[in-house]
Amino acid sequence: MNLASSVDPHLADLSNKLIYSAMAVYVIAMFAHIFEWTFGSKGAVAVRSVEQAGLAAAVAAAQAPAKGTKKVTVTVASADGGTTTLTRTALADAGATVVTSGRDTVAEVDGPGAAGSSEKGDLAGRIAVSLAALGAVLHAGAVLTRGLSVMRWPWGNMYEFSCAFALAMVVAYLGLLAAKKPVRWLGLPVLVAVILTLGLAVTVLYTESEQLVPALHSYWLAIHVSTAIFCGGAFYAAFIATVLYLGKDTYDRRIAAGRTTGPLGTPASVWQRLPAAATFDKLSYRINAIVFPLWTFTIVAGAIWAEAAWGKYWEWDPKETWSFITWVFYACYLHARATAGWKGRKAAYLALLAFSCWLFNYYGVNIFVTGKHSYAGV
Repeated sequence: MNLASSVDPHLADLSNKLIYSAMAVYVIAMFAHIFEWTFGSKGAVAVRSVEQAGLAAAVAAAQAPAKGTKKVTVTVASADGGTTTLTRTALADAGATVVTSGRDTVAEVDGPGAAGSSEKGDLAGRIAVSLAALGAVLHAGAVLTRGLSVMRWPWGNMYEFSCAFALAMVVAYLGLLAAKKPVRWLGLPVLVAVILTLGLAVTVLYTESEQLVPALHSYWLAIHVSTAIFCGGAFYAAFIATVLYLGKDTYDRRIAAGRTTGPLGTPASVWQRLPAAATFDKLSYRINAIVFPLWTFTIVAGAIWAEAAWGKYWEWDPKETWSFITWVFYACYLHARATAGWKGRKAAYLALLAFSCWLFNYYGVNIFVTGKHSYAGV
């Protein structure tokens, strides 16, 4: 049987055109997000209440309550020079993240978002989201027609995997917005990553639409690879949160020390509009904690597929080895978070190392290292 004859060239060509169209829309959406941040920096940084203004000026602390006996209260300075005492519930309603460490309860305030108080910034942000949604529709069409052109799941090589991975990132971002989560600040880094991923896919990783070798004709392709795609998108989101946590925490430390100049002191309005450092830290940890079992399942599913295709569950193939190394580092990160001495920045550095392992496993191993997984091509 001639495998090339089972490829629909018209659908394959349509898929390519849709990918390039999606990339063009994503680029415009990225610039709209840039305008959102730019307009937002020109307006005052919005605050939701007088109490929040006091929280933004200085971190307030109070004694932690005895378990189950008292309400958590934090006293903060008001704009008129007085003080206001807020409960944990009121702090949460005002947009504050309450963090308890030992006997101290600290309140940190999330910023108002990329647009700040600028109406032009808010308009640019809403346009960016609309364009991202349009790009996602074109992108989904490209992935779908790629699969239909050969009547199989459209992630049989690195090009197809990259396209599906980039789509997963955009859909996850739009899904959070649809769920009314205030994460529009995530739009710019997500679109930058999507454009870079697709740019690398269409230039370096591109492979013509074709049928797969017999070893890949298995229902495990849908199970194993689709789970890996989801995990990759989630790990990337956690990576963004970790990097921003380190930046925001460094900014907060510099401001507390009275240092307002330097690379992290100059764009003050940018850092003030972002969520609190504790919010980033919590978001990164929760994503990694939720996704880790799925990454474990991905490795187990791959081992089962390997036994069906090659006759052995595990042969320390480079892909298998680096998948396991990635698993070990994420396991160390989660363990470190549960250890009192590894909170905050130390754990964040470990999370970055774990993501670096995942990134090398995805690009480095597939492109530069030859193994049993190489038969699918890049």
